[in-house]
Amino acid sequence: MAPTHHFHLDARGHSVTVNIHGGHRGAAELLVDGKETGRAEAHGSQPLILTGELPTDPPLPVTVRITPGPGTPRCTAVIAGAETVMSPRAF
Repeated sequence: MAPTHHFHLDARGHSVTVNIHGGHRGAAELLVDGKETGRAEAHGSQPLILTGELPTDPPLPVTVRITPGPGTPRCTAVIAGAETVMSPRAF
């Protein structure tokens, strides 16, 4: 069974989480406040981009870039032009 990786960021009072499911048919999902807002299939070692919005007034776009390993992937979130590395999270 391939590993699953989790990343988290608190941004402007909202929870931004990325779950990356490894394996032959891997996928990544972006959750904002626990609700899925973006999803993409993983294709080998190619980087992924997920997009969503923070439910602020007005809504703020969120872009997450996932760079696969070797080893643990790396997730970077861009919100309002500011780039932040997301912290790995154990579940």
